[in-house]
Amino acid sequence: MSLTTAHAAALTSMVGGIHARSAEDLRHLDPGVEPRNLGADLWLRPATTTEVSEIVAYCHRHRIGVVPHGGRTGLSGGAISHAGEVVISLERFTDCMVDPVSRTAVVGAGVRLSTLAEQAAAAGLSAGVDLGARDSATLGGMVSTNAGGISAFRHGTLRERVLGLEAVLPDGRVLSELGQVVKRNEGLGIERLLVGAEGTLGIITRVSLSLVPLDGPVATALVALPDLESAVRLVTTALGSTHATPAALEFMSGNHTRAVCRDLRYTELEDLARAPFQLLVEMTAASPTTAESSLMALLESGASEGWITDASVAQNEEQRQRFWRVREDWAVDRERPGGLWYDISVPLSRLVAYVHAVAARLAAHDPSLAIYLLGHLADGNLHLTVNADHPITERYEEIAGIVTAGLTELGGSYSAEHGIGHEKKATLERWIHPTKRQLMRDIKALIDPHGIFNRGKVIPD
Repeated sequence: MSLTTAHAAALTSMVGGIHARSAEDLRHLDPGVEPRNLGADLWLRPATTTEVSEIVAYCHRHRIGVVPHGGRTGLSGGAISHAGEVVISLERFTDCMVDPVSRTAVVGAGVRLSTLAEQAAAAGLSAGVDLGARDSATLGGMVSTNAGGISAFRHGTLRERVLGLEAVLPDGRVLSELGQVVKRNEGLGIERLLVGAEGTLGIITRVSLSLVPLDGPVATALVALPDLESAVRLVTTALGSTHATPAALEFMSGNHTRAVCRDLRYTELEDLARAPFQLLVEMTAASPTTAESSLMALLESGASEGWITDASVAQNEEQRQRFWRVREDWAVDRERPGGLWYDISVPLSRLVAYVHAVAARLAAHDPSLAIYLLGHLADGNLHLTVNADHPITERYEEIAGIVTAGLTELGGSYSAEHGIGHEKKATLERWIHPTKRQLMRDIKALIDPHGIFNRGKVIPD
């Protein structure tokens, strides 16, 4: 069903024509990661919470579907929009206030993670979260999906970083809970329901965050590993370091590393990439000397135990960035487009058994499939991609059951850090506990009785 001309005109008047786009106009905008993000009939770019409230109240009265947008970097289809719906973009919400004394920040939903990182760093602080899409991902979207990333094993996901938030509810009411203190017991934490709700319960407009001290100097190495067991042992040893703190423990399967090195022509890393697995290790300390000595001690220990077969230590920032490019690039998708991407987590003590089991199940199901692994290994988060010599996108649900089987029993999760969105909804339906399923439905019905916010996402049918 299309949006009527009258509705489009009324909604456009609330932000001004310069901040509105029709379905025709949206064909010329970048949809982001998911091509279906801009399928709506109208795209609006309000500047204030009052404008968002007015738009939402109108949509509530007329039963018009609403889809909130941040940086459009989500990987689970949480920003997909359809004909008849209105997209509300938060990109004009770019206010960012850092309080260096309280170690907090209050930011608009459209603030990019890299912007917050720069402003916090000027005060000797960090957001306590980092991820590959830092230059485009926005804080509102990150909080809505409870983003994790590289530093989650140290500082938690965004659920642990959020002190409060401001949001517009599905009937247009504004919830303002922008506290900037850790200790705040003021009845039910209603605002907490919106963290990870992916825009199904409210549109986040501002967030207050707890910041952490900025890391000191880092020492970085790309390490070759003979097997998964060695990776787990090396990570466990790094986490027990007494003189330096692991800043990153990023895991890769050798086929991923080789694909990136081929594509980017990193010939100096070809020998290291031949190993079955690699680990990007980064240690931080108060001084460069301590960081470097701790890293070298870890590498020497790993080599003597047989956990490490080769290693390259970054000699400068340029080389360090090349190591990170190996981790964050996705050449596999260029070599073998149309693969299937899964985001799971499993307790570190059970990770090896899980990977061996899922590899065996996939090989028995279809030996032509190839598995590529990336991961934030210290918290057990793996990004597992299944590819073939041809696109297999239509097989997502078929393979999802094989990949996610048994995770709940292991104490893990079939949705680690990128949310449910549209893509994982069937998986959630498959594995969710029936009590939680009903509670999610009940909460959605209470807060959004007309079901206008992010229809068809997250909430069980």
